[in-house]
Amino acid sequence: MKFHIPTEVLYIVKTLKKHGFECYIVGGAVRDLLLGKKNPDWDFTTNAKPEEVTKLFKKVIPTGIKFGTVTVLIKKVPYEVTTYRSDESYIDGRHPENVKFTTSLEEDLKRRDFTINALAYDPIEDKLVDLFDGQKDLKDKLIRAVGNPLERFKEDGLRSIRACRFATKLGFKIEKETFAAISKTLSVTKKVAFERVHDELIKMLGANQPSIGIELMRKAGLLKLFIPELEKGIKVRQPKPYHKYDVYYHNLACMDAAPKDQPIIPLAALLHDVEKPKCKDGMKFYGHDQKSAETAVKILRRLKFSNADVEKVRLLVANHMFHYTPKWTDAAVRRFIRKVGLESIEELFTLRIADVAAMAKSPGTKYLPVLRRRIKKILARDNALHLKDLAIDGNDVMKTLNIKPGPEVGKILNQLLEKVLDEPSLNNKKTLTEALRPSFPKTCL
Repeated sequence: MKFHIPTEVLYIVKTLKKHGFECYIVGGAVRDLLLGKKNPDWDFTTNAKPEEVTKLFKKVIPTGIKFGTVTVLIKKVPYEVTTYRSDESYIDGRHPENVKFTTSLEEDLKRRDFTINALAYDPIEDKLVDLFDGQKDLKDKLIRAVGNPLERFKEDGLRSIRACRFATKLGFKIEKETFAAISKTLSVTKKVAFERVHDELIKMLGANQPSIGIELMRKAGLLKLFIPELEKGIKVRQPKPYHKYDVYYHNLACMDAAPKDQPIIPLAALLHDVEKPKCKDGMKFYGHDQKSAETAVKILRRLKFSNADVEKVRLLVANHMFHYTPKWTDAAVRRFIRKVGLESIEELFTLRIADVAAMAKSPGTKYLPVLRRRIKKILARDNALHLKDLAIDGNDVMKTLNIKPGPEVGKILNQLLEKVLDEPSLNNKKTLTEALRPSFPKTCL
């Protein structure tokens, strides 16, 4: 059963064992070793107390010393080492009120969430400890709670969301009784901090088919706690022959079609039509892009996404209905670049491709390479797409017109930029400065 174990991981185990302690690699690292998957996180469990672990390594951070966890730093890489423990009552649906250190590995493994995460491995002795048939569940592709699932989910409300995430990432099913316990413990899950839900959602979006997790959350009642807006799209029909899904399932299909190397595009795909139900008028959905963008902002702020991520998703959702035709003038292309932002254009194109892929009859995306070439040509030729690109700035405006700082300065600059977008050759300091003077013939612009 010998696995390839990194040198630093072996060093931690050897050091603790050399000083008379037990030490096992535990949790997801063991699971992924058995599955043949790469694992970036290595966690350890030991009968050594935190203060004893601290004495054995040069750089140790007391990250969770109340719960028996310290972080050992080796070559700036963190490794969590936790003392065997049993948890007492949970008071906030997330953390135990107290922990009791124990000398029993079995007691420590009994407190863990799922059987596939309750595995321990000693790489020195090549010894695998599996007290709850975790290997069988790995073989059967099952997510099963350790012991009584109701008790496990009542202890920690995040575990129900993790069950959905593991099922999604691993392509497993959630065992029947374990899944049934989720809907019975929603009051506990409701207490979970939105920051933790955010983390689970991000990991879920990286799966090959994240819709599996969203659907599991919906069926278990979890989606209603955190993103209830999505469910409003269920059974909201869309026009044929282009659509085969209702709004909800189209959002999920679009998310699945998006690339998973960065979570922002799948996230924008999930929310791109979230407000179609509110905008429905017959088989038309007027203004749903703007309304969906507004609601996406509310959802992502609720889930504690960063301001940068919120703005990126807002921009993608608000502009996902852009309609390019060969009739666009160069000025129209310049305004498109300015509106979307050069750094977001490729992401918007990717979202459009995913949106089309989620339809029954594809309208096609052959125009995207054409638009891409036009953008490239314009960027090589023109030099003013934003206010900062103008040949004059706010100081020039105030000096020429003898006015004080204020909104009027920005308004004037935007008016000049609109003219330059139509005719880039106007973007020189002399012409724009002269254009500010009342005597300048406006026909020249």
